[in-house]
Amino acid sequence: MTDLRFDGRVAIVTGAGNGLGRDYALELARRGAKVVVNDLGGSGSGQGESHNAADLVVQEIRDAGGEAVANYDSVSTRQGGAAIVQTALDAFGKVDICINNAGFLRNARFEDLTDGQIDAIIDVHLKGAIYVAQPAYKAMRRNGYGRFLFTGSASAMFGHAWQANYAAAKGGLMGLSHIVAIEGSAYGITSNLLLPTAQSRLAAEMDAGFMEIPAFAEAVQGADYAASEGRVEVRFNTPLAVYLVSEQCTSTHGIYSQNSGRYAKVRICAADGWVAPMGVTPPAVEDIAAHWSSISDGAIAHEPLTVYDEFTAVAKAARRQGLI
Repeated sequence: MTDLRFDGRVAIVTGAGNGLGRDYALELARRGAKVVVNDLGGSGSGQGESHNAADLVVQEIRDAGGEAVANYDSVSTRQGGAAIVQTALDAFGKVDICINNAGFLRNARFEDLTDGQIDAIIDVHLKGAIYVAQPAYKAMRRNGYGRFLFTGSASAMFGHAWQANYAAAKGGLMGLSHIVAIEGSAYGITSNLLLPTAQSRLAAEMDAGFMEIPAFAEAVQGADYAASEGRVEVRFNTPLAVYLVSEQCTSTHGIYSQNSGRYAKVRICAADGWVAPMGVTPPAVEDIAAHWSSISDGAIAHEPLTVYDEFTAVAKAARRQGLI
C-alpha cells in the first residue's frame, strides 16, 4: 500500500489548536504538507482568546521537522477569513487544501434559544466557513486545483435534542459543500462534508438536560455501543479527513460519516414515490393521503447531484408507473 503524501501541498485547518483540527494539522504535516494552524484560542463554548493553542501545534509540527505557521484570526468575520487565507499565501505562496473545522457548542432547548446562542453558532460554523472558503476558493481556482472539507455533524443529518442552533448551522454547511463541489468541478476543486464522531472538548459543553425528551432519552440509553468502546476518539476521524483532501481522492459532492471506526458514505435520496396522472391538474389532498405508502416507499431511490437530476428521476418514475 503506497503512502499518501502531501509534499508541496499547502493546507489551512481552522480550529486547529485542539481536538479534531489539531489532529488533522499534525497528520497533514507529518505527511509533508505545509500547514496554516488557525485557532482563535477560545473555549469549547466560544469564550475568550489565546495564541497558546495554535502556537503549541505549530511548535509540535516544527519539532517533528515539518513546516507550519500560526494564525489567530476569527473565522466569524469576512476580514478574519481573508486574513487566514492571506497567511497561507504570504508564508507558502498558495492554498491547496482548506479544512473548515472551527466551531463550538452552546446547547439549549429549541424554545429557549436566544439570539446570542443562535448568532454565535451561525457566525462561526456557517458564515465562518464561507468567509474562509471564498478567498481560499479564489486561490485554488487560479492554480486549477483544490480540496475543501467542511465539518458537518450527525446532529444535523440525523438529529440531536437541544442542538437546534448547531444543527441548523451544520445543515447549512451541507448545502454549501454541495455548491462548492458543483462550481469547483470546472476548476479542479473538490468539496466534501465530514460527519465526525469523537469525545472532544466540545463534549464538555453538552447539557444532559436533553434527556427530558422521552423518545430521545430512549435512543441514548437503548443504543448498542458494543463496537464503540475506546473508538469514540478524535484520532479515528483523521484518516478519513486526510484522505478526503488528498490528491488521490477525486470524490466530490459527498457526505461521509465516521463513527466508532466505521467509515461510510451518507446518501441523500428521493424515493421513486407516486407520480400524479399526467396533465395540468394537480392532485387533491385526498390523493396524497391515498398514495402515502407509495410516496414513502424507499424500495427504489434516486440520488440527485443537482436540482436538474431530479427532473430526470421524475421522468423515470413516471415511465415505471406507466404514465408516459
